[in-house]
Amino acid sequence: MLVQERSAPKSTNSKPNSRINGSLPTNRFAETKNLDFSAWVSENLYKIVAVVALAATVAALFFLRNVGDTAALLCFEKQAHDLEKIAFPRVDWNNIAPIRDTASKFTNFRTERWIVVSVSGYPSDSLRGLVKIKGWQVLAIGNSRTPSDWNLKGAIYLSLEMQANLGFRVVEFLPYDSYVRKTVGYLFAIQHGAKKIFDADDRGDVINGDLGKHFDVELIGEGARQEVLLQYSHDNPNRTVVNPYVHFGQRSVWPRGLPLENVGEIGHEEFYTEVFGGKQFIQQGISNGLPDVDSVFYFTRKSGLEAFDIRFDKHAPKVALPQGMMIPVNSFNTMYHSPAFWALMLPVSVSTMASDVLRGYWGQRLLWEVGGYVAVYPPTVHRYDKIEAYPFSEEKDLHVNVGRLINYLVLWKSNKHRLFEKILDLSYAMAEEGFWTEKDVKLTAAWLQDLLAVGYQQPRLMSLELGRPRANIGHGDRREFIPQKLPSVHLGVEETGTVNYEIANLIRWRKTFGNVVLILYCSGPVERTALEWRLLYGRVFRTVVILSEKKDMDLVVQEGKLDKAYRYLPKIFDQFSSAEGFLFLQDNTILNYWNLVQADKTKLWITNKLSESWTPVLTKGGNSDWLSQQASMVQQVVSMMPAHFQVNYKEFSPNEKNLLLCNSEVFYVPQRLVSDFIELVSLIGDLDIHQKVAIPMFFVSMDSPQNFDPVLDTTIYKQKSPTNSSALYSAKVPAVHPWTVSSEQDFIKLIRIMAEGDPLLMELV
Repeated sequence: MLVQERSAPKSTNSKPNSRINGSLPTNRFAETKNLDFSAWVSENLYKIVAVVALAATVAALFFLRNVGDTAALLCFEKQAHDLEKIAFPRVDWNNIAPIRDTASKFTNFRTERWIVVSVSGYPSDSLRGLVKIKGWQVLAIGNSRTPSDWNLKGAIYLSLEMQANLGFRVVEFLPYDSYVRKTVGYLFAIQHGAKKIFDADDRGDVINGDLGKHFDVELIGEGARQEVLLQYSHDNPNRTVVNPYVHFGQRSVWPRGLPLENVGEIGHEEFYTEVFGGKQFIQQGISNGLPDVDSVFYFTRKSGLEAFDIRFDKHAPKVALPQGMMIPVNSFNTMYHSPAFWALMLPVSVSTMASDVLRGYWGQRLLWEVGGYVAVYPPTVHRYDKIEAYPFSEEKDLHVNVGRLINYLVLWKSNKHRLFEKILDLSYAMAEEGFWTEKDVKLTAAWLQDLLAVGYQQPRLMSLELGRPRANIGHGDRREFIPQKLPSVHLGVEETGTVNYEIANLIRWRKTFGNVVLILYCSGPVERTALEWRLLYGRVFRTVVILSEKKDMDLVVQEGKLDKAYRYLPKIFDQFSSAEGFLFLQDNTILNYWNLVQADKTKLWITNKLSESWTPVLTKGGNSDWLSQQASMVQQVVSMMPAHFQVNYKEFSPNEKNLLLCNSEVFYVPQRLVSDFIELVSLIGDLDIHQKVAIPMFFVSMDSPQNFDPVLDTTIYKQKSPTNSSALYSAKVPAVHPWTVSSEQDFIKLIRIMAEGDPLLMELV
């Protein structure tokens, strides 16, 4: 998402005109300067010294680089590298000035219960219904699309101008045209006495018009329900995310933000446990009608133009999440209590459909630090399906990263001693991991300071149960609940609970490659294609790491030269040390991942059976040409290889003048051979060996070609692309080469062709 920056125009400071009111300057002819050399040197001495110092510095750098003083040179390079790192915000937590509302007419207004809504059009019937809920104050947050004459009796409306005048730091980071401007509304509500905030939208009706009948509005005091809640079992520590819709009777529906690899988990719980109520600081409601679903569900389950009307079990008990287990949390049917107000911040550097979901996972992890938990409640709202376009592209940050994010959050730890320090620490760590950008780190710092400035008291930390040995769940601690199996008339799903063919395939591919890292070398313009490649392949692979000639921090593109791409792989291997394997792919080759499912992920894959790609060449010897030079350097490396590598290599290529060439557009390295690959890269050292030479040398040294998996043997491989590239493509082969994608139009064309093998790809265009 592009966040609009607002900055004041630079002032133009022109020199005063020497001619004022028509009069001439009094000293028209300045006194002539003395041209004596000594006087000139004396007058310009400081300039001469500066120039000499600059020249000396340049000379020193040149000298260091050429004489090989690597220690000094690395010092300079390290400083340059440090400049590229994300800066950790420095906050003086004990010196934050209060922010008081002096700009609005609600300066002295206070109330504890608020409903915060983003509005882009005139008041809807649902919004008029929210205003009528007794005891709750509706706060409507405008954006650049909101009509200038917006008004609704009973609601407080904050226009863009009013938001800017409130003095909150976060305003600087918020886009003008997005619902994430609700962040300002949360601060305004807290500033005006909020103890509970219902995060809502203007297209849902609260069932029976009473939030108190559905949520636990009071957690302490006389109005609190002192009860025990059903809780998902923590018996399986590897289960980190759950689909709550199953508990409420809809096994074939899944919420937006649930990793696609978990969609097929449709069985009911073997048993539950229990937890004392009172700390369900975030309460997620279920929505009837159009529940919170992603675009994959929406488009693949739609029955013509008929609106969704999905119903959940209103009698099912609310259910809590233990530490170590998460659910997707949204921004239109969720109750927040004051101990979790810090978790309301909506990130701005991710797509709009991902913002609240990423906020929810981020907030759940931090909620454990204060002893709180999330609970899910039976239907609280009925939302209406307006049958509008539901863009898959807006969910790219979900389908690409959400599974990895959950695993990262569960394992994340911080040694900070105060909650706000931990919050900032996690936001910084997530930026370093690429889940969001530095902009959200800065937003977090501004948000936390604004919270303190409006009088919010940060909760105290509690002991964390994660990482501790958990007590066995005895038979007496187990609680049973069998969910209903409600009809799902719009889903096109069999009563057995299986999902349809396309979704089943996507789940199968994701399970196969969900722990395989794709390393994509992008020769084309990354600003036009990087996000598209991630969207295409990120649905299937654990993550997509992009290399290119030029680094791009905003697009998370790493710098790397194609002819030496192998040198950058060890760093990526180390970064994803738990991955099953690594698949390298150039952007001039199309990967039909659905035809790779049967491949052995413990073996090497490469195009060694394709004569156009893999070619043995007999060189002349000596250093008379490039091939001979490469062959000579290969022999130097072979001579330094440990015995097992050297034996493998010479067994396949006994002639020293024989040189193996492979264009290496696509190859796979399993985890078991990663250390071998890294060792072979280190043996090359400073030798100028090309990628086309290094990769086949590595492969035949690591293992005999007869042990390579043959999955890539049927790749369509041509030296030149035909005039009609569409005629080259086939969905029945593992890969197709060559193919050119240099623009969004090229990408759309490719997607439509690949949809023959993966029909769900059509939702991307």
